[in-house]
Order: sequence, then C-alpha cells, then structure tokens
Amino acid sequence: MPNAIEIAELRKSFSVKSKGRTSTVEAVRGLTLTVQSGEIFGFLGPNGAGKTTTLRMLTTLLPIDEGRAAICGYDLVRQPKEVRRHIGYVSQLGGGDAEATGRENLILAGRLYGMNRHEAEQRTNELLDVFELTELSDRVVRTYSGGQKRRLEIALGMINRPEILFLDEPTTGLDPQNRANLWEQIRKLQQSGTTIFLTTHYLDEADALSDRLAIMDYGRIVAEGTPHELKNRISGDVIHIRFSKDIIEQAAKRLNTLGFIHETRLEGETLYLYAKDGAQTLPRIFDMLEAEGMQSQSVTVSAPTLDDVFLKQTGRLLRDGKEGIA
Repeated sequence: MPNAIEIAELRKSFSVKSKGRTSTVEAVRGLTLTVQSGEIFGFLGPNGAGKTTTLRMLTTLLPIDEGRAAICGYDLVRQPKEVRRHIGYVSQLGGGDAEATGRENLILAGRLYGMNRHEAEQRTNELLDVFELTELSDRVVRTYSGGQKRRLEIALGMINRPEILFLDEPTTGLDPQNRANLWEQIRKLQQSGTTIFLTTHYLDEADALSDRLAIMDYGRIVAEGTPHELKNRISGDVIHIRFSKDIIEQAAKRLNTLGFIHETRLEGETLYLYAKDGAQTLPRIFDMLEAEGMQSQSVTVSAPTLDDVFLKQTGRLLRDGKEGIA
C-alpha cells in the first residue's frame, strides 16, 4: 500500500517585527517523515512547536519555503488542486456558519466541492448519521454544544470523502466526555479507511489514538515511532521526587552518583530518576537521603510516559511548552 504522506526537508520561516526590528523565526526546520495509508498519525508537541504551520503547508494553505512533500502521491507544490481533492481539513478554529443549520452547512460544503443538489443532500444525510447529528441537523449551529460543533466540523472535513483527514487540535476546549466521544468518532473514521493526521498537545490523546507519532519541538522532530516504542526507549521506571528549592541541586548531584540510577533530570522542583526497578530502588534512595539529611516533599514511581520521552529528548516537560508560532 503506498504511503499517504511523504515529506522531505520541509522548511518554513516567518518575519517577525518586535520593537522596531525585524527578525526571522524558523517555524519548521527540515521536517522529514512518512505517514502510511490507513493509520492515525499523531503529531505531538507543545504550543509553538510548529505543528499548525506544518499542517497548513500540507493542506496547501501556506506555501513551503524549501523541501518537498507528496500527498496521496501528488506533489504539494506542482499539483495543489489534486492534493485538495483528496484531503479534508479541520482547523483549530473550526468552520461553518453559526447562523445556518448543520444540514445547510453540510449541503453548502458539498456544493462547493462540485456536487449537485441530490449528491450533496445524500452525502449530508450520511454524515449526519455517522456523526450522530441527525436530531440536531435543523438547528442553527450557534445552539450546538462544543462537542456537537466539533463533530459537525469534522463532518464538514469529510464531505468530499477524503483519503486523508487533517485534524488540528480537534479536542481543545472539550470536556472529558466530549473528548472521549470524539476519540471514538476518529477511530470509526480510520476503520472506514481514512488516513488521519492529528496534531495535539495532549499526551493522553496522542497515546490513545496514534498508531505512530512524531514529537515536534522548535520546528524539529525529536522522536518518532509507535507510543509503545517511544516509551520503551526509557528502560525501567521513572521516579519523581520533589524537593525544596534550597536542596534540590545538591540532591540531584548526590543521587546522580548512585550506580543503580541510569539517569537523572532536573525540571523545576522535581527530580526525575530513571531506574530498572523503581520499587526496589526506592528504599535505597530513602536510605541515602536520610543519611545525607535531605528530606523530600513527595515521591512517585510510574512507567514511562510520552512526557518522559519529551523530557529525555529536550530537557523539559512537554506540558510546560510556551506559546509561540504554532
């Protein structure tokens, strides 16, 4: 089966004016990756990592500066019309007319894709059923809940039966129940044969949905693989110990000398220790701390998470990523 997306050395920069000066910000720096047909590919990273910029280039909404990409076998630069015929796109901000009904929004989208009235109505009915919106179809969209609006927006992205659906932060702002419902809809789309390219900064979302994922930071890919593969790169358990500010650096230096600790990383007031067996290691750590007169504030042991992967690759936690160019 051919790859759905192939990207090589993709780059994008922006000119930013600040205090009377103009500087260049590299939002995407030599991105290379492949997305297989039929998979859910997660694109994980903090706000400002370059995820949305990448998505806008792949959906022909932003010109690329350098590099090449093929979507469904069509060259992104030379064949943008063909690319657009084969993709669907749902942005962070959504789309559609809040003063029109859900049905009217979908029929209009179908007509804009060249369907006749009958085809647009038939496709609209299909999508209303798939996304469980039939009972809401004749209500104006501004009366929908957040989860209902998001389901409609994804339905709009599916109106042309795309081979690839690009979803940019699809569950941002949704409550846990609506997030879970939307996850189920995304899985159903994959089961129907749609390839899904999903950007998110939610660790649990990337872990739960992605067949494979790439972690992006400052415009570069820092890790790529299945969630299981990425977490397995961190052998053993992760021990989190919080200390007061006045002793944490001293504690980090001392713990780093222990032979049974593979690696230590300091983030804020928390020390992350990587060990083969956390349960067996903890008593030895406590003995050392007691002997040194150091008192911890809290201690937890867990299996590695994607946040631990990000921390190991970048030296900081993904959930603490700063706002910037998306």
